[in-house]
Amino acid sequence: MKALIIVDVQYDFLPGGSLAVEGGDEIIPVINQLVKDYDLIIFTRDFHPSNHKSFASQHEGKNVFDQISLNGIDQVLWPDHCVQGARGSHIHDKLIGNPDLKDKQVYIFKKGMNPEYDSYSGFKDANDESTGLYTFLLDNGIHDVEVVGLALDFCVAFTALDADYYGFETIINLGATKGINPKFDWGTMPKNNVIFK
Repeated sequence: MKALIIVDVQYDFLPGGSLAVEGGDEIIPVINQLVKDYDLIIFTRDFHPSNHKSFASQHEGKNVFDQISLNGIDQVLWPDHCVQGARGSHIHDKLIGNPDLKDKQVYIFKKGMNPEYDSYSGFKDANDESTGLYTFLLDNGIHDVEVVGLALDFCVAFTALDADYYGFETIINLGATKGINPKFDWGTMPKNNVIFK
């Protein structure tokens, strides 16, 4: 069986959001078409407490995009984003409200809730704390996953790399993702078997 993993298509990552990916809204119609080909749909959702340590606002004298060591792990500092309870944390209405989801199995996995650790991957945070996604996919007999969403060079990439690591046949659909860095080089990522289409 196969599943579609839709990563972090939330208002803060879309035009007008605090950490917007340029053209991020352009992938929404593409993803809505892909949904038709899957029975099991997974949404991941950044869901940070307001005091998350990946926010530059939590470090006096530091700026957005500065890099620090956080609990011994290299950390980019981000603008406050996807804060629990804020509109920016919500999945875009045109995705979550897609009528084609009505007859599908749809699940949302939240990530980034521990204020001490960032969580790019839908599978685990930077401290290897599981979101439960791996076990869930196994329990549902999933062998293949297609990963789409935002942003290619962070949360999509790390979700796909972990899916590959855990033994799933993994595809990134490049027509259904956008990166923060338009010059992102996948070759800089760890050795993997991720397939692109």
